[in-house]
Amino acid sequence: MMMTGRVLSLKLAGRAAVRLCSSSQLKPSSPSSPNSSSRTQAEKQRRRREREEAILSNPHNTAEDRAVIWSQKETIVYTAETPPGKKKDTSLPFPTSYSPEYVESSWYQWWEKEGFFSPEQHGRSSLSTNQTFSLCIPPPNVTGTLHLGHALTVAVEDALVRWRRMQGYRVLWVPGCDHAGIATQTVVERRLLREKGKHRQDFTRQEFLQEVWKWKKEKGDEIYHQLRTLGASLDWSRACFTMDPGFSRAVTEAFVRLCDSGLIYRSEGLVNWSCSLESAISDIEVDSKELSGQTMLSVPGYENKVEFGTMFTFVYPVEGQDGEVVVSTTRPETMLGDVAVAVHPDDPRYQAVHGKQCRHPFTDRLLPIITDPMVDMELGTGAVKVTPAHDHTDFLLSQRHSLSCCHFALFKGVKRFDARQLVVDALVEKKLFRGNKSHAMTLPICSRSGDVIEPLLKKQWFVRCDDMAKKAIQAVEDRQLEIIPHFYTKTWKNWLSNISDWCISRQLWWGHQIPAYRVELPNSTDNPEEQWVWGRSEDEARHRAAAKYGLKAEDITLTQDPDVLDTWFSSGLFPFAMLGWPEQTADLQCFYPNSILETGSDLIFFWVARMVMLGTELTGQLPFKQVLFHSLVRDKHGRKMSKSLGNVIDPLDVIHGVSLERLQEKVKEGNLDPRERLVAMEAQRKDFPKGIPQCGTDALRFALCSHKMQREDISLSTSQVLSCRHFCNKMWQTLRFTLGPLVPTTPVSSVDRWICSRLYSTVLQVEQAFEAYELHTVTSALYSFWVHNLCDVYMECVKPVLVQTDTEHSGRVGHVASTILYHCVSMSLALVSPFMPFITEELWQRLNPFRPGVAVQGSLCLQPYPCSSQLAHWHFPEEERDFLLVQEVIRVARSLRAQCGMTKEKPASKSCNSCKQPFQIYLCTHTGLNTAVYQL
Repeated sequence: MMMTGRVLSLKLAGRAAVRLCSSSQLKPSSPSSPNSSSRTQAEKQRRRREREEAILSNPHNTAEDRAVIWSQKETIVYTAETPPGKKKDTSLPFPTSYSPEYVESSWYQWWEKEGFFSPEQHGRSSLSTNQTFSLCIPPPNVTGTLHLGHALTVAVEDALVRWRRMQGYRVLWVPGCDHAGIATQTVVERRLLREKGKHRQDFTRQEFLQEVWKWKKEKGDEIYHQLRTLGASLDWSRACFTMDPGFSRAVTEAFVRLCDSGLIYRSEGLVNWSCSLESAISDIEVDSKELSGQTMLSVPGYENKVEFGTMFTFVYPVEGQDGEVVVSTTRPETMLGDVAVAVHPDDPRYQAVHGKQCRHPFTDRLLPIITDPMVDMELGTGAVKVTPAHDHTDFLLSQRHSLSCCHFALFKGVKRFDARQLVVDALVEKKLFRGNKSHAMTLPICSRSGDVIEPLLKKQWFVRCDDMAKKAIQAVEDRQLEIIPHFYTKTWKNWLSNISDWCISRQLWWGHQIPAYRVELPNSTDNPEEQWVWGRSEDEARHRAAAKYGLKAEDITLTQDPDVLDTWFSSGLFPFAMLGWPEQTADLQCFYPNSILETGSDLIFFWVARMVMLGTELTGQLPFKQVLFHSLVRDKHGRKMSKSLGNVIDPLDVIHGVSLERLQEKVKEGNLDPRERLVAMEAQRKDFPKGIPQCGTDALRFALCSHKMQREDISLSTSQVLSCRHFCNKMWQTLRFTLGPLVPTTPVSSVDRWICSRLYSTVLQVEQAFEAYELHTVTSALYSFWVHNLCDVYMECVKPVLVQTDTEHSGRVGHVASTILYHCVSMSLALVSPFMPFITEELWQRLNPFRPGVAVQGSLCLQPYPCSSQLAHWHFPEEERDFLLVQEVIRVARSLRAQCGMTKEKPASKSCNSCKQPFQIYLCTHTGLNTAVYQL
């Protein structure tokens, strides 16, 4: 059944910084993230290969696949002329069957035009409180359209937002998009090369940025259309883009303030360098490729494949004696930048060379032989080359021993992997080469370009993170910030305790240009150390420089840094910049800090931690009080949905339906390599042999929220969404049965008291689960009440008296039953509304004219959410206890009837111990089991 969907165990998706070491003998200086270990990466690669092989080889005949049987449903279209923003006419005849296309028409435009999603509508609710509830949507990147992972975020957040709004809170949910600097620039560059045959360098910076803005408008509009189709009740009047003028001012202000406080500084440090993109990139844009040994790989910029997974060994002669030190490396070309050789102080093999020097064969430079316990003497030769300008661990080692970095001009202009072979040939010629062998290794790959990442020593802007990280840890320990699920608090502390300073420079054109300026002083004849100032504008920076150097402003020449800021820097400001910071706006005063941040668990480091650090530093307050993490959406084969795998699913394809042919066309339109394309298309053929049926927004949202998203990754199948579509039809048919003459009443019969009590218990369960953010418990309770209690039991029991009103007793009982039914259905619609906003609005508007007393105007989304305290007088625990037997009897009867049919042979009668009303016993001729059906 839909409430027990297949799920996979949770796997942390955050990636620590990838280190490409030239030697394998160094021990890490500090604990690293679990995901950065070679074993973890190797296991992930192994599982990925196994899944690909399973896709390509396994037949399409699993039990679940066979269960996905669907036929094209009749499409009923809403044809009444309804101008955009006008209320839908629900007085039209009630269609005989549920159709998503009919139900979801027109409502959103009306909600939006009426301002139901704005906090300014707060006073229109009949249950207004003084409490606020605010959050921002994790801004999607304008690199493309949304997939099911984004749909999960929308479904969860909108359920919480609609629930709080119906509770009378003043609610603000802000939409937005992220400019995604490196990702967006990459896709636009590819597009220009494909369509115009031009590279970025063929344009001026301004011309290229105009092309990116065209892309942003196209994709941004498409993303916002998807969000509206998903029913997201966002306040569109406050939509925020990270490159908007107001947001850009906030980014500049943040940079200047952090520079003034000494938290941003310029220094030479190692960065992840993409040669293909000609830019530093963030850790999240680095993938790890596990190699079991010697492997030939395609690398951008090279015609022939390049060899990796090989360990090269050579020697350094010891100066002044006949000895030599043997070192091994997977990157022999980096030996040109070696500054030392390191050994373990207790290694007996090298006791005689402590303090000695080696002669570099190409530069004649003397390299000291240093000792350090970081060196693992159990691995390899026990000696390692130290190349601080090209290796993260070596850089730390050089700092501990005060070794300066060097840059060598030999082979200047030669591409790195061509230089590799030239270095090896030169070592052979000098008789210093000792051979090579296959070697397992982890290769860092740029996720944007597929290029091999190189650690590069470069002057950049960095953020000091240590003190801010300690405050973020303390906030969680002091319970000022709650992380849900709580097991992420350990991950939070471990990562922040070992945080490094954050490089925020990017060598791009698309993004926020760094508001720092290089100063050129008049009459400067030499080449002094570079001098920098910063400011909110060039004019402010000029006056800062004049004050700093005691000169007139007009005598100073400034050149703005051409680099842009890391996208995560600007997105880290989102919770308060979206509200108008640094101005003290009314929104900032009312809705900051945000009530909650809800996002995917894979963003705990790269976005969430940085928001907490920057928000606390710049505003003096935590940006939100709670962080709720949901798991990742995976395909049926357990793979994370990714554009690079071609397995992403557009939520609109699930909502409207799509053919297999169209799905395959989308894969072909992507930039996948041949094998990935083959795997992606074969997976589609197996998963969606007839395409994806039309399921509707409500069914998709309900299916997504029905998973235990706080602990287990979500493997969403078509059958689950179809089950929710069937649930929509069950709701539709229930209302068609319910509509009729109604009168006020109170429950009189046992079954009336039972269904009212079950409604009370359901509302109580929903309240508790909502407060704990256990949405799967909410959806399960609502489904169970509607299907198993209301439809399977109550409606079956009262159906005879609702249709037989020929006697005074039958008529009176029928009126009571219809009113109880109305009460249960109307309240259930309100309960389900946060998850299924379209069908509940449609049905509630049709039910509303029959409401006893004066009809309530407006929308269901502003009606009070059912509260258990208002229903406590309808709690009858004894009826609920007695009817457990009835429910089990009906469940068994339905199951047996489906298997073999039922007969009325050998009837007998029994009575309920409490109410003394009779059961009639039926005999199943197939199994011989007795079952009972409750009789009024």
